[in-house]
Amino acid sequence: MAHLLRSTLLASVTALSTVFASLPAHALDAEQKKEMGEFIKQYLIENPEIMLEVQDALERKQYAARNAKAAEAVADNKKTIFESNYDLALGNPDGDVTLVEFFDYNCGYCKRAMGDMDAILKGDKKVRVVLKEFPILGPESVAAHRVSNAVKLLAPAKYPEFQRTLLGGRGRANEDSAMEVATALGLKEADIRKSMAENPNDAQVQETYKLATSLGITGTPSYIVGDEAVFGAVGADPLKEKIANMRSCGKATCS
Repeated sequence: MAHLLRSTLLASVTALSTVFASLPAHALDAEQKKEMGEFIKQYLIENPEIMLEVQDALERKQYAARNAKAAEAVADNKKTIFESNYDLALGNPDGDVTLVEFFDYNCGYCKRAMGDMDAILKGDKKVRVVLKEFPILGPESVAAHRVSNAVKLLAPAKYPEFQRTLLGGRGRANEDSAMEVATALGLKEADIRKSMAENPNDAQVQETYKLATSLGITGTPSYIVGDEAVFGAVGADPLKEKIANMRSCGKATCS
């Protein structure tokens, strides 16, 4: 009965809206406008769940528009996304599918998403994972990423362990904590500071910021798989599915 009433009310609102929409604005007198407004208001009060449906529809529409923008940006920036000289990769260097992760050392969601990367790399020996440093969480993040850049340049083989240790550490990452991790791995602080002075990572950060803007990425972690951007810490399974789709149909989402 409730479902029938709701359907009847919705049909009535739709019918009234159609009728009134077909009329010029001046064709509605004040009483008609008031009657229609009160009818719709009462309908929404009695069926507030419809607002959730409206919100859900809006979010789906916005997500589709965001994905469309990202897909266009991926097509225009493939080399910068997948083959930037600033980035290092984990997994299979000759992998048949590349997963790109935008991360910040102070991103709590990135810390929790480390397990997702572990699961993907452990279970898939053909995937290549590009780590794209995206310091957006304040000056401490920028400082930590400057040390990280020096580690990449001085000891690229030690970078994966550095990245994992710093990202997985407690407290906020900053220059001091990043330096502590780097020196614990055998790098000399003097060498790191010299590299930081000679090779500031301003160009890398600018490249990543510009890329993120074009992709519609405003937070971390965010990912690129094939022709799609994936926003947020979605978990390992959705990423695995998109990697599998790349292999089966050449797209992150098979039609």
